[in-house]
Amino acid sequence: MKKITTMLLLLMLTAVMVSGCQSTNKDITSAKDEEKSDKISIVTTIYPEYDWAKEIIGDNENIELTMLLDSGVDLHSYQPTAKDIAKISNSDLFIYVGGESDGWVDDALAESTKKDQIVINLLEVLGDDVKEEEVVEGMEAEEEEEEESEEGPEYDEHVWLSLKNAKKLCQAIGEKIMEIDEKNSETYKENLDNYINKLDSLDQEYEETVKNSPKKTLLFGDRFPFRYMIEDYGLKYFAAFVGCSAESEASFKTITFLSKKTDELGLKTILKIESSDGKIAEQIKENTNTKDQEILTMDSMQATTKEDVEKNVTYLKVMTDNLEVLKSALK
Repeated sequence: MKKITTMLLLLMLTAVMVSGCQSTNKDITSAKDEEKSDKISIVTTIYPEYDWAKEIIGDNENIELTMLLDSGVDLHSYQPTAKDIAKISNSDLFIYVGGESDGWVDDALAESTKKDQIVINLLEVLGDDVKEEEVVEGMEAEEEEEEESEEGPEYDEHVWLSLKNAKKLCQAIGEKIMEIDEKNSETYKENLDNYINKLDSLDQEYEETVKNSPKKTLLFGDRFPFRYMIEDYGLKYFAAFVGCSAESEASFKTITFLSKKTDELGLKTILKIESSDGKIAEQIKENTNTKDQEILTMDSMQATTKEDVEKNVTYLKVMTDNLEVLKSALK
């Protein structure tokens, strides 16, 4: 279905381009296009990619940086518009995650008008460090997953939620930006090194927090996109659904299991993600013996908006806030 939708969008884009050629504003459009072509165009799909590139670029005004998913739409349900595909096809550098949710990308890239276009697939950069989705004890497996199990593994797309991954991915992005704009490569290298040092420092704070915390298990009354993060620091977890699940209603069996696990482990915190209404977490809490757990939110950066960007919300700020939540959850 995603492929059919993408093909329809490509046909729409072609129609728009043909119509544009017949416009009475031809000279004005051409002048704008020429002005845009003087700038290096970098297009990203999700917010972490955008913010990493922004940190590396610094204050260079000769680069036009675009984030496609800027309306709060989830990566797993996003479908590109004809305008989005046009931006991708005209970009010098296109950065995307590369998981199952990005199944539309190949068709979009086939329309590229840039001969020397560079593409970064985050999952390909990480290679063997990419993890398969897993169903742990008490977690509900989707029917679709069970039916498609013979088709091969489904990989966890949420690679940006690991600071260790972030360092590798920023390095790859920085190298390609330096390749595209060699004359400013020294500045980009300096910005990249400074930013990786900040990621390193925060990574060490996470290490220390986990090392000094009495608890080593997280419990999510929600989807669980933080697999990479918890494996970085040797934590365990329980959750209602896998990270890429489209489910929003948990069964009584799942609620009961997670409630008992909360009691068994003496957990004082039940977690949810930023786009959740918190209903499952509340149900888990109400079925525990003490019913006094705190429900806290960890931000997976899957619904970041243009307004968030304008408020200078950054990847480092979100991950620092997540660290504070982690400290509470591991008490």
